[in-house]
Amino acid sequence: MDKNNCIKIKVLIADDSAIARGIFEKAFNNTDSFEVVGSVSNGRKAIDFCKEEEVDLVVTDYDMPEMNGVEATRIITKELGIPVCVYSEKMSAKADALEAGAILYEIKPNFTALSSQNMLLFIENIKKAITKAGGIKHTQKKGDAGEEDAEEETSVKVKTFPLHAFKVLCIGASTGGPTAVQEILKGLGRNFPLPVLYVQHIDPGSDQKMVAWFNATCPDTPMELARDGQIAQKGHVYMAPADRHLLIDFVNKEGKPVLKLSDEPPERFLKPAVNKLFRSAAANYENQCLAVLLTGMGRDGAEGCKEIVDRGGFTIAEDKSTCAVFGMPAAAIELKAASKVYPRGEIAREILKLV
Repeated sequence: MDKNNCIKIKVLIADDSAIARGIFEKAFNNTDSFEVVGSVSNGRKAIDFCKEEEVDLVVTDYDMPEMNGVEATRIITKELGIPVCVYSEKMSAKADALEAGAILYEIKPNFTALSSQNMLLFIENIKKAITKAGGIKHTQKKGDAGEEDAEEETSVKVKTFPLHAFKVLCIGASTGGPTAVQEILKGLGRNFPLPVLYVQHIDPGSDQKMVAWFNATCPDTPMELARDGQIAQKGHVYMAPADRHLLIDFVNKEGKPVLKLSDEPPERFLKPAVNKLFRSAAANYENQCLAVLLTGMGRDGAEGCKEIVDRGGFTIAEDKSTCAVFGMPAAAIELKAASKVYPRGEIAREILKLV
């Protein structure tokens, strides 16, 4: 990427040591990827700064007065949607930091020299963590864009590093799922750039009728029952038959998923099982996998979402406000396996932003 055209990541530094803040600021500003837009002395001030200014990434110490880095991380990531990297001189808080939503927990670098290998390694680890988390979402606040765009926030996903290039969309649903999927497919519109694999808990004998209903109501995204050995094409939806598991067998040389129908036993009494599809997608596509878990009873799909997220992929869970049954999405959220949670009416728009 041309360095002159690279949009830098806006960084906020939080550390109660003025010396440490100065060292971090100089180190980050000496890179081609980052720009320090502020520095504060505790977690509370970091939150306040993020609410008022444009911040793409927060890099914070753990030990700070008034509010520590982990407490601030929980609010900054969950409520403000800004990724956070936490550092400390000790490792004891790593689990708490990651549980709070941090994309990275690092040992504080040795400040013997600004050009030290420790500092360079620290920044490089942050780059890798950003890549694994799916990139940085740069946001323009209201009024910053032209008058035409002033009514709402606009966000542009900028690939400062080579990040996600999603290759497949997987959808899982149960009770209330068909109408939810219908709304999403309509929102994706014509020429959606990914193949869509869909597992719906459904009674045997009803699957072909459901496919016909989808094709009548969502003509821009043609659907068919998946076949064993089939190569999935972009813009098409492949639904699991009512009595067989749908998996990705392998990825061909063009990067397309080759489908597999399995007669393995039911999982959690379910066949097809969303978990089966999601796990196979995670194994084959890793951080190029995008998955959506919709309304339904039970926990199917939650563990699959966790595997997708652990491999660097991205998952969306339907919000309780629009679920017919808030079971499967709730289980994914409980496992911290939902990258984002949206009401049904916003999911298609968010998918289009991501791809």
